[in-house]
Amino acid sequence: MNDSQKQPTSNKNPRRNRKHVGQFLFFLFLGVFILIVGRFSYISIGKKVQNVNLSAAAQQLYTANETLKAKRGTIYDANGQAIAEDTSVYSVYVVLDKRQVGLKGQKLYATNKEKIATVLSKHLPISRKKVLATLNPSSGQPFQVEFGTAGQNISLTTKEKIQAEHLNGVNFVQQEARLYPNGTFASHLVGLAQAQTSKDGQTTLKGSMGIEQAFNQQLTGTNGSQKIKKDMYGYQLPGTKQKVKKAKNGDNVYTTLDTRLQTLLETEMSSVQSQVKANSMNAVLMNAKTGAILAATQRPTFNATTKAGLSQVWRNTLVQDAYEPGSTMKIFTLASSINSGHYNGNATYQSGKYTIGNQTVPDWNTSGWGTITYNKGFAVSSNVAMAHLEQQMGAKTWKKYIKKFHFLQSTNSGLPGELPGSIAFKRPIEQADTSFGQGIQVTVFQMLQGLTAVSNDGKMMKPYVISKVTDPNTNKTVRKYSPKVVGNPISSQTAQEVRKHMEDVVYKSYGIGSDYKMSGQKVAVKTGTAQVSNGSGYLSGDDNYLYSVAAMVPASNPKYVMYITMKQPHLGSKTASQLLASIMKPVMARALQEETEKKTTSTTKMPNVQGKTINAATSSLTKAGATVTTLGSGSKVIKQSVTTGTGLYHDQRIFLLTGGKVTLPSLTGWSKGDVVKLAQLEDLKLTVSGDGYVTKQSLKAGSTLTSGSTLAVTLKQNK
Repeated sequence: MNDSQKQPTSNKNPRRNRKHVGQFLFFLFLGVFILIVGRFSYISIGKKVQNVNLSAAAQQLYTANETLKAKRGTIYDANGQAIAEDTSVYSVYVVLDKRQVGLKGQKLYATNKEKIATVLSKHLPISRKKVLATLNPSSGQPFQVEFGTAGQNISLTTKEKIQAEHLNGVNFVQQEARLYPNGTFASHLVGLAQAQTSKDGQTTLKGSMGIEQAFNQQLTGTNGSQKIKKDMYGYQLPGTKQKVKKAKNGDNVYTTLDTRLQTLLETEMSSVQSQVKANSMNAVLMNAKTGAILAATQRPTFNATTKAGLSQVWRNTLVQDAYEPGSTMKIFTLASSINSGHYNGNATYQSGKYTIGNQTVPDWNTSGWGTITYNKGFAVSSNVAMAHLEQQMGAKTWKKYIKKFHFLQSTNSGLPGELPGSIAFKRPIEQADTSFGQGIQVTVFQMLQGLTAVSNDGKMMKPYVISKVTDPNTNKTVRKYSPKVVGNPISSQTAQEVRKHMEDVVYKSYGIGSDYKMSGQKVAVKTGTAQVSNGSGYLSGDDNYLYSVAAMVPASNPKYVMYITMKQPHLGSKTASQLLASIMKPVMARALQEETEKKTTSTTKMPNVQGKTINAATSSLTKAGATVTTLGSGSKVIKQSVTTGTGLYHDQRIFLLTGGKVTLPSLTGWSKGDVVKLAQLEDLKLTVSGDGYVTKQSLKAGSTLTSGSTLAVTLKQNK
């Protein structure tokens, strides 16, 4: 056999090769299987992957954790009417992306742009053409579109009306907001709460001035939470329970403010301010016996609903401005002189000017009134008379009384930024100047506090604007504020004598306060005129004065004290006294009228009339002294504008909603507050010009109201 016939040793055996490959693959798969089993065993026992707890992650994936928003507390007036409350507003957006479909194939994008445009233009302040332009962008295809300011701050009523049209792709985002239904209403005193977003994305309302800021902690509630275990489709898993931690709503704050008096005061202040364009004005009506603030406002002010005017001044000038009071300070000089035993009213002095050292104290009437008594000197507001009284008492005694009346220290009102005031009292001329209100800086609240010692027969009361704080979760009062005596700087007899001298300002033939006479009531008044300081001296010119008045009614036993200041007005044909009297007299008259009504009528609570027929509800409320306005064409009451149990005042307007078509009533004679409430209930866009009571309305009485309609009214004050 030759070499070519031998079998080659290098030839492969196919069967044996397949066997080796098969063994290799077997062991490879076995290794992978063991690795996978080991990994799963590790995961199932350890429950972790890369330090992530899978059980916890799964729980988190299938657990919905929702925040239950707490409601911010409501601020009420003295009669339980809301003057600041929570509300929800909404913003609208429309999804355009056609890939957005639901789990069951439902279309979550805009499918009928024509209908969307028709509906949105009907309910929002935007034209149909503009809606269509927004829904059909010229370039690109955005995921969603919005509509600017027209699509923001939408009320719940409007949102529900849009949703009732079942428009695909139309969605809403809820936002927290604060509602101030009365607009311009003690705005700096009540304050503002505005939305703030925290680092974790939570939005809350926070007080930024006034009561909203001072009581922010009490008004702010505590959010709750809700945990639900759900399946991949978002439904709650059967057999699981919700874990709920209830939200704790914020406390409610009740003020001493009287809505009717406050509204009238705002009207009268606006009327005067429109005439004189003063640099600033303040006005406060206070209970003479208790120190409770019944109405208070300032100018410039702002509309808390629209925020118009907010940029003019952020300060609450009742406590955050200190100023030289001028001649109203003479009330305290006279009281101190009488109480310290130095006053002899029938003694005489030479008026016109008085020299102290090398300085001269001048009377406002520089030629004086000749030689007159101190009694007459007070009635004609003589600076020289007061300087003599300060000299007779001595600087030490006068300073002691300044402190007794609690000047130069905060009234501790609790309102943000209250100032203590200051004084220049080193030299004899400075000491004399303070006797007629120069060289001493005070706040409005300090003046009011001191005036109560005169109005309340020697007992000085702390001014206060909060009556109680209640917990809405338990309906319990958590803090009550009562009248507080803070001093007895003068005797009862001294207080009565001072008020007699204040009567002379009004009723003596030579008195300078005759503009303040009121029909049927004796009035005790002291007027004031102070030069405005520029820091180093005093400004010159007819417009650079601070005019003021302190009034007590009735003079013999005051029920009310009113204090008004007007700084740097541009006086025209009317005097400062005439202008200040036009504020004081109608407000005082209304307060006295309310006092009479309270004596002759018992306090009535708002009954529950929901579900009753219109006739039955109207009859019940008319007997309670309310004025009833029905909104709708239904036969039964489905909603009432005032909460059951709220105290009603005489002639208060109650709105009864019955459903169906709503026609606009005649608004002639309506107050601003009532028109604002109507606009709020029917979701109208309201424009108001003037102050006082309605004389004109843009929509005719009897016309059908639709959501989003614009109503313009003109108000004038009835004199």
